[in-house]
Amino acid sequence: MLTPQRQQQILQQLAEQGQVLSKQLSVLFEVSEDTIRRDLRDMAKAGLLQRVYGGALPASAATATFSQRQQVAVASKRAIAKKAAGLISAGQVVIIDGGTTTTELLNHIPKDLSFTVVTHSPTIAVGLADFPLVDVVLIGGKLFKHSVVAVGAGAMESIARIQADLFFMGVTGVHPEAGLTTGDYEEACIKRALAGRAAETVVLASAEKVNAASAYAIGDITIANTLVVEAGTDSAWLQVIQQKGVVVLSD
Repeated sequence: MLTPQRQQQILQQLAEQGQVLSKQLSVLFEVSEDTIRRDLRDMAKAGLLQRVYGGALPASAATATFSQRQQVAVASKRAIAKKAAGLISAGQVVIIDGGTTTTELLNHIPKDLSFTVVTHSPTIAVGLADFPLVDVVLIGGKLFKHSVVAVGAGAMESIARIQADLFFMGVTGVHPEAGLTTGDYEEACIKRALAGRAAETVVLASAEKVNAASAYAIGDITIANTLVVEAGTDSAWLQVIQQKGVVVLSD
């Protein structure tokens, strides 16, 4: 079997099973594990999968630039954001993460709802400028241009002073074993810190993030109290998530 044919079949196995193991692939294709590792390395370099110890997981499509991500899974993000917006109550302190799904959240918040938003995203802050009853606290720091959010020591210091009711977290991957992941180390640290300052963390998982993984772990899936997904998400996968104690909401 030629290398491109084998790699195509590896992708098919990955799509069907949600993960692949190097040892099992070497037996299936009757090649050495070194050959499989070479395949996985080349495929990861091409952005086709995410390598992990012993094998690979589906790569998230949510690691492109901010402007490119605005065009990905638009309907899914809209449906999820609409459902998530209903979780906000008057008088709450709500942390809103940066990202294209959380930005869509703003389109579904009633203009007559009075609450406070804390965010490290200038995009979110500006988007709330014409909400007369929403107080906005903007966390500063070094601008991470890929996601248009503040990161670094200054942001972490400000985060440590927050006590919030809700945190709407954006991620690039949600996977039962790999947990919650994102494509940047510093951003993963910020998200983890924000989750630690909220009574409840709500993860917004549009279609391209479900059962996918990126390079940097925010933490175990149980960091999320609630996971919001679109209707029609694989029921077997959702059952695995629910068995870990995470509440699942669909649009």
